[in-house]
Amino acid sequence: MKNFIQKTFLLTIIVLAANVAKAQTGYDFAQYDLGLGLDLNKAYTDAQTIVGTKSGRLSFNYNVSPFVNYVVEVQTGKLRGGDSLLTTTGRQFTNSFTAVMLRGQLQMGEIMDYSESKIANAFKNLYLSSGIGMVFNHITEINRASIQYPGFYTNGDNNSSEIVIPLRIGYEFKVFNQYTQPGFKIDIGYQNNFILGDDLDGFVAGKQKDSYSQVSIGLKFAIGGVVTYRKQIPY
Repeated sequence: MKNFIQKTFLLTIIVLAANVAKAQTGYDFAQYDLGLGLDLNKAYTDAQTIVGTKSGRLSFNYNVSPFVNYVVEVQTGKLRGGDSLLTTTGRQFTNSFTAVMLRGQLQMGEIMDYSESKIANAFKNLYLSSGIGMVFNHITEINRASIQYPGFYTNGDNNSSEIVIPLRIGYEFKVFNQYTQPGFKIDIGYQNNFILGDDLDGFVAGKQKDSYSQVSIGLKFAIGGVVTYRKQIPY
């Protein structure tokens, strides 16, 4: 009788554990991600022409939920613009920049019911993001004097640091592992970075502040801290 009770108790525990595990399938996610990405940049500055460049980014992500994220990222690369021969001002620059940013990110899945609609389910990973950061500018190549208009010269600093406000829209493709948790993510986005200054290009001219835009693609890898969400994540 004693052995029967023990076996029955053990079987009950196993069944309950299995049911709990089954109930959580699709609800768990990692609180922490590491990410890396590639950016295609365009700088909008006092230079008269726009030149495309590349940069890279590394990020650490704290996920409050699968759809609410805090992102710390570091960008490094080059920004270019201008043409010393073909423009009236002669302005031309190359900026070897580094930026550090903190962004909050809200995905639509946090504020919408996506369980009953294929359209809503498709849009749940669409996100908006903004925050604040610093960009550190190091001008490695610059032309300040105009060839077409002798005597025309543009002042500025070769090294500076400025506050930047990032504004980003994107989509995060979640790829699920064997436990139906987002194992890694493919992040595609467009980001505009508004500089609260005028030294991104090494020139101080005009009334408008500088900015640079980025089209980016990246990967984020879950690294741990598994917790449970209130809704099923995949549908």
